[in-house]
Amino acid sequence: MKKIAIYDPPMCCSTGVCGASVDQELLRVALVIDSLKQGGADISRYNLSGQPQAFVENELVSEHLRKNGPEILPITVVDGQIAKTKLYPTNEELAEWTGIALGNGPKKGGGCCDDGCC
Repeated sequence: MKKIAIYDPPMCCSTGVCGASVDQELLRVALVIDSLKQGGADISRYNLSGQPQAFVENELVSEHLRKNGPEILPITVVDGQIAKTKLYPTNEELAEWTGIALGNGPKKGGGCCDDGCC
């Protein structure tokens, strides 16, 4: 199984799934990653606001940020190589990289907690 790391742009919390108006793309990514982790996937996420050292320590990510600015985020690294920039990986890409099949995903408008905020 491949090792995946997602380097997120600055967000208010570790997943970006917080506040009154939840971005549906961030919700999708958080739920899919959680599901894949439960299946044994090796996926890490790093938030530029909360974990800047992770961006500095990864030379590839650091260099991409220096050359392209924060507009390049999110950056997805798969087995030490940049696999995708500017957009989060699709469910299909994550399933392919992890070898774990995904279900239909979250229902539209659903929150990850009873009150809709994690």
